[in-house]
Amino acid sequence: MKTKNIRPEFVTQFPAVFEQGVLYISEEFETAGHLCCCGCGEKVITPLNPAKWCLRKEGGTVSLSPSIGNWNYACKSHYIITKNKVVEAGQLDARKIAAIQRRDRRDMEHYVAVVAARAGQTPEKASVPIAKKEPKKSLIYEVVAFLKKLWKT
Repeated sequence: MKTKNIRPEFVTQFPAVFEQGVLYISEEFETAGHLCCCGCGEKVITPLNPAKWCLRKEGGTVSLSPSIGNWNYACKSHYIITKNKVVEAGQLDARKIAAIQRRDRRDMEHYVAVVAARAGQTPEKASVPIAKKEPKKSLIYEVVAFLKKLWKT
């Protein structure tokens, strides 16, 4: 990995040009972004929701979980960001990547179904908002808070 440490920067909007080694975090839009830590220059965007990635803040450091697998990039890099450190997680073969992608799709389908049920909609008609534009507590915020409580118990 070219990047060994990440510096979190909390922003409202992502800059037009990303800086290597900076993890841009928009809590308002529930998204984080950075340049791939292998050094290839690809932008990596990580949606922050229970079906994708979770951001944990600890005394000035941040961690993203689960690991970041850039399967659709030429580099196929795979790493973990924990307490501002980038730890290489090793390459995975095509079979393992396909299994992870299937699991990710199931997780997202389940997440959409939960959000839809809370809103009284069918999953087919539900739209999962990608971003909150107002600081008020949205349905997504409530679902995330509920799931975080479940995970802590």
